[in-house]
Amino acid sequence: MTTFKILLEYDGTRYSGWQDQKNARTIMGELKKAAREIFGEHVEMQGAGRTDAGVHALGQVAHMKVSSPVRHSPAVIRRRLNDLLPADIVVIEVDRAERNFHARHDARSRTYIYQISTRYQAFHKRYVWWVKDDLDVKIMEKAAAELVGRHDFVCFRATDASRPDESTVVEVESAEIETEEDIIQVRIQASHFIWRMVRRLVGVLVKVGTGEVSHSDFRKLLDGRCDPRLDVAAWTAPASGLFLERVEY
Repeated sequence: MTTFKILLEYDGTRYSGWQDQKNARTIMGELKKAAREIFGEHVEMQGAGRTDAGVHALGQVAHMKVSSPVRHSPAVIRRRLNDLLPADIVVIEVDRAERNFHARHDARSRTYIYQISTRYQAFHKRYVWWVKDDLDVKIMEKAAAELVGRHDFVCFRATDASRPDESTVVEVESAEIETEEDIIQVRIQASHFIWRMVRRLVGVLVKVGTGEVSHSDFRKLLDGRCDPRLDVAAWTAPASGLFLERVEY
């Protein structure tokens, strides 16, 4: 058994997320199909983060375990994978890893970026969420700073049938908001993320920025005190603006 660590980037617009699905085109499905062209059927694969449909990655990490003999160098494998993959999925690096390396279980933290556009975009619609309303970025920054630390994100949870026992307690290492011209970037680094957590957090932060959600109500949600008045699920930000930026080990 030979184990490889793969770093890749992708535009998730045309795909039904990362994870393999029957009758749906996925990022891992395309990567696995390309790998099997090289190594045959003896390939096992998993990613560090199961990005949703339409979500992008600048630095997704996957492990690939090959049980058949490996005759190519990592550099050759990278080139061959890129020759076989669609143009919107690109392998950046392939490295040999320890036999037991696991892309998800061994990850120490993950960082996501969410991009909000304050104007209508002609060229970047697939990579931003256009918010028409005026946003008070300073108030949003103050709320984002409250995210750092250990919180129960039960109020931001979306039901995931594949992970019914997943803990909603997450340690957020950093959370910041940066503005450059017409783009507001929300960057969050945490031990792990529950399903749709970032998109729901961004949706609520936007409501804070418009004045529809008070700072005290945001604090209440962070304390796990869910309020029917605060329709977090309905405020989920669209997938288009979300990127998995990097994974730390």
